[in-house]
Amino acid sequence: MTSSSALTDHTGYWLRMVSNAVSQEFSRKLAGEGVTVAEWVFLRALAEGEGLAPTLLAAKMAMTRGAISKLADRLEAKGLIARTDSETDGRAQSLSLTAEGQAKVPVLARLADLNDAEYFGVLAPDERAALDRTLRALVQRRGLTTVPTD
Repeated sequence: MTSSSALTDHTGYWLRMVSNAVSQEFSRKLAGEGVTVAEWVFLRALAEGEGLAPTLLAAKMAMTRGAISKLADRLEAKGLIARTDSETDGRAQSLSLTAEGQAKVPVLARLADLNDAEYFGVLAPDERAALDRTLRALVQRRGLTTVPTD
């Protein structure tokens, strides 16, 4: 009988365990504010560049135009974003935060900060810095660009 490696022999196992715990708790925090993780990422992207075309937002978030449209519909219904039709192209739209959306982004950002502090605050500062450096190196060397939305 050949021996097989145990689940816990894999770095990916440990990354997934931590990632799941951090993500699930963050999702719960955001739910208390009436938004999902994908909606938070969408709002944060709009906060960085007001008046974005859905196609640019889709590229930035590595999502389909259809997925962006569905997120935009939900956020518009919640009063957090607005759509503006282009004056020069009847098919083009621009997405931007409403005043309510602008007020919501810092609230959600504080929840993200709190979530990070809760999970990674148990590490010594040098351990956390080493973890950040290692994860960023993996992202860079593997050429990862997709923004996590779930």
